[in-house]
Amino acid sequence: MLADNLSPFLNALRGNDAATMILDLSEVPYIDSAGLGSLVSAYVTCQKCGRRVILAGVNRRVLRVFEITKVEPLFLIFPSVFEALDALTGAAEA
Repeated sequence: MLADNLSPFLNALRGNDAATMILDLSEVPYIDSAGLGSLVSAYVTCQKCGRRVILAGVNRRVLRVFEITKVEPLFLIFPSVFEALDALTGAAEA
């Protein structure tokens, strides 16, 4: 996630009021500190409103940054959007 992508990303987050937001990071090869900060900011903002952020398609390199910075526990992380949707649908039906 590059700094030039942050403004559109944050604007999209602000305009979304869904109870659960799935962010597909499958096309994100790496994440810098600004990108990491924006994801944490999204998490905090959503938590305050009773919403949640789910990450999907996180590659090993990005996941390692989450682990090093200790933000991994903040997010539910799934291998793909389909698996995230399946888990949410299954939880809703249970």
